[in-house]
Amino acid sequence: MKKNLFAIILCFLSVFSFSQNEKIDVDLIEFKVKNEGYSEAKLNIKRGDALYRKNKRGSYLKAIPFYLKAYKYNSNNPELNYKTGVAYLESVQKKKALYYLDKAYSEDPYVSALIHWQLGRAYQYNADFANALNEYFRFLDILEKYNLPSEKVEKRIEECKNGEIFAAKPIDAMIIRLDVLNSEYPDYAPLISADKSMMIFTSRRKGSTGGLISEEDGMLFEDIYISYNKNGNWTKPKNIGAPLNTNSHDATVGLSPDGQKLFLYRNSDIYVSELKGNRWTKPVPLSSSINTDETENSACISFDGKELYFIRGKTLDPETSNGDIYVSKKTGDKWGEAKKLSDVINTKYDEDGVFMHPDGKTLYFSSKGHDSMGGYDIFRTVKQDDGTWSEPQNLGFPVNSPDDDLYFVMAANGNEGYYSSVKKDGKGFMDIYKIDFPKEIKFKNNVVTDIQAELTVIKGTIFDGISGSKLEADIKIYDNEEDKSVLKTTSNSISGKYLVSLPSGKNYGMEVKKNGYLFYSENFDIPKSKKYQEIIKNIKLYPLKKDGKVILRNIFFDFDKAILRSESFSELNRLKTLLDNNPNMEIEISGHTDNKGTHSYNVSLSKNRAQAVVDYLISKGIDPGRLTSRGASWDEPVDTNDTEAGRQNNRRVEFKVIRK
Repeated sequence: MKKNLFAIILCFLSVFSFSQNEKIDVDLIEFKVKNEGYSEAKLNIKRGDALYRKNKRGSYLKAIPFYLKAYKYNSNNPELNYKTGVAYLESVQKKKALYYLDKAYSEDPYVSALIHWQLGRAYQYNADFANALNEYFRFLDILEKYNLPSEKVEKRIEECKNGEIFAAKPIDAMIIRLDVLNSEYPDYAPLISADKSMMIFTSRRKGSTGGLISEEDGMLFEDIYISYNKNGNWTKPKNIGAPLNTNSHDATVGLSPDGQKLFLYRNSDIYVSELKGNRWTKPVPLSSSINTDETENSACISFDGKELYFIRGKTLDPETSNGDIYVSKKTGDKWGEAKKLSDVINTKYDEDGVFMHPDGKTLYFSSKGHDSMGGYDIFRTVKQDDGTWSEPQNLGFPVNSPDDDLYFVMAANGNEGYYSSVKKDGKGFMDIYKIDFPKEIKFKNNVVTDIQAELTVIKGTIFDGISGSKLEADIKIYDNEEDKSVLKTTSNSISGKYLVSLPSGKNYGMEVKKNGYLFYSENFDIPKSKKYQEIIKNIKLYPLKKDGKVILRNIFFDFDKAILRSESFSELNRLKTLLDNNPNMEIEISGHTDNKGTHSYNVSLSKNRAQAVVDYLISKGIDPGRLTSRGASWDEPVDTNDTEAGRQNNRRVEFKVIRK
């Protein structure tokens, strides 16, 4: 009779497809012995079955408690064990399925035509790849015997083989569950500012705005929470409140490196909100070049704000979902047409959780394709100089597991990451973990890669130089060699804080300006091989008035010469703009040196350098009558001449307002 049932189920699967009906083939649970408690057990089974047949993630989760109550009456029933195991497989607590499925099989090897498939999944989620392969091969034999589709099983077999390879050579990473952030409910999609001072994430814990329950999975609607890093420890998270949280789903998907711009997921689209002072603006949907009739989710913005990477095409059905990574580039204030990244990155399976590192070239994402060991795995790819992407590398075991590993973000330093994962030690369903990476990772192809970032984070506070009050000011970063703008940002209107991320390999000019103030100039020459560094630069802006001075830190001359190098032109053009905007202003340009050489020689050198600046401004149309030059030699140092760093600071060009 069991063998006949087996054949009937196989025919059923061949007609209605293996992928759609793999979870509902066992329909009846009968208890042969009807002792005390039988009626209650049957009632619980009836309730559990009603949920089980809905074939939704949330309904499986709700069915489990009813099955467990019936389990107390008869723990040896094969059908009950089977359904309990499958319900666990379709929940986030997949690892618990193995006990029940193994017991179902031991009680009745013919309990279901899919028992070897389900056992394979259960072993795989428990990282027992050898036993999982054994079960998958047994099920593959059955499919081949009845000429049924086998692609899904073959994919699982490939995943388990990958898992064996990765598990045999785990990477030396420390994975820490962040209990202060996690609850007994799903917590996921952590986003961090580049300096790790702030984390924003999604949770479905009690206290959700509106208190509504999702019919799809039986969980509370998503809300956004925020935590701050105080002395190396994350604070207890707080609901971020309105206008980010509403009565509907509100989920985090991306954060700008400076933490001032948040991308969130609503109504199948990507929205954006900005932090103005200490309040977030009302989220608004992105343009139609990004949001379409398809679902768009999971987004990240590049360090310069000019590229947006996001996921398009993901659906609620994991069997048919095929999210891909797209990129849109900004021209002026508008996002251009989104283009799908190459097949080097996108697969025929789902991609999700995309994150572009502040170094501007390293992309992290989750995928069910490539050499995944099951569910979503996290991958790393690097943009080459010609714009192509390197072959994605699996971050390996134990960072990745046979279950879903999603929403990975890497701190600017390149050796500390955060992500969402389902693990045996989980506090709830999906939890947030911190990963401390080694300096180097040996990937599957035996290529050893230094993952530490080549990046400089510059942060600080902008003040009024007279009153000390904190200022909202415009910040622009320039590529001095190419004389072009790299990024634009604004300091916070209340705290005056700012943060910029600068990839290594360029000579950067920094301009800070505010109406009514003299601009501030700074230079950051960052060699290509320079590893991560963090520079704190607090900046004072002085009111635009007579005798106000500004050091022009992006004026460059060759050694012992007074000929302007081309890298100086960006700075000089900004000075020209200031003069154009203030047509009555007259300034004095002064050159300054260190104390190397004779005083008279340095007077001449500093005078000639100041005059070179004047000549450039005149060539750009500035009235010569508004400009004077002076050579100060070493008479007006701003730093010590006893160190090379001090002498470098003393070698400078500055201007002073003679007439406003």
